[in-house]
Amino acid sequence: MDVTNLTPAETERLAVMAEAERANEYLYQILDIGQHMLQSGAEVSRVEDSIRRMCFAYGAERADVLTITASIIVTIYSHRFGALTQTRRVTGMKYDLNRLELLNQLCRIVCSGQYEPEELRQALEEILSAKQYSFGVQLFIYALISSSFSLFFGGSVMDAVASGIIGIILKFIDRTIQKTDASPFLSAVLCSCLGGLLAGAAVRFHLGDSVDMISIGNIMLLIPGIALTNSLRDMFSGNTISGLMRFIEAILLALTIAFGFALAAGIL
Repeated sequence: MDVTNLTPAETERLAVMAEAERANEYLYQILDIGQHMLQSGAEVSRVEDSIRRMCFAYGAERADVLTITASIIVTIYSHRFGALTQTRRVTGMKYDLNRLELLNQLCRIVCSGQYEPEELRQALEEILSAKQYSFGVQLFIYALISSSFSLFFGGSVMDAVASGIIGIILKFIDRTIQKTDASPFLSAVLCSCLGGLLAGAAVRFHLGDSVDMISIGNIMLLIPGIALTNSLRDMFSGNTISGLMRFIEAILLALTIAFGFALAAGIL
C-alpha cells in the first residue's frame, strides 16, 4: 500500500490497526500465562490480578478480567488501539506449585516491562519445558504419603508398608488414565475402588492388619485438598461464583472417592 497518498484520517486508522494487532499478540500471550497459572493450581483472584497487571504493563488503560474454573475472558481498552476482547477455554487441571511459582516470577518481570512479545513467548516455553520430578521420585512420594498417613492415623507398620505399595500401584493407574484425557472423576472412582480392593486383599493375605488403616493412607492421595482450599480463598476474596463452582467440584470429587471405597467394601 502506498502510504504517501493517504489522508491523515487513513494514516491514523492504519496506526490504530497496527497497535491493535500488536496488542492482540500481547493479550494472547498474557492469556497463555493466565491459563497455565489456573491449570497449575492458582486461585481465581491471583489469575485475575496477574492478567490485569500485565495488561496495564503493556499499555492498556483499562482491563476487565473474568475468570472461572474453565474460562478466562479479558477485555482491554486504550485510545491507541480501541477495545479488544479475547476468551480462553481452560481444560485439564494438573497441579504444579513449582510451575506456578515460576509463572508468578514471569508475571513480575512482565510488569517491569522487560519483555518484548518474542522474548515473552520464549520465557513461557522455558517454564513449560522445565524439568519436573521424575516418575521414580513421584512413585516414592506417593508411597511415602500413603505410609505416613497410615501410621499417623494409628495403623501398624505392616499397614504402612501395604499402604505404601498400594500407593505406588495407584500412581501407575492414575498416570495411565491421564494419558487418555479421561475425566478426573473416572480416575478417582477407579483408583479409590482398586485401592479399597487391594487393601482388603492385603489383610486377607496377612500383609496388613487393618483395611481401614491401609485405605486411609491411600484416600489422602486422592482428596482434592488444593481445589477445596482455593475455592474457600476465592469466596473470601469476593469471587463467589468461581469459588462455589470449584467448591462443588471438589465436593463431588470427594463423594466420588467415597463411592469408590464403599463399592470396594461392598465387593469384599
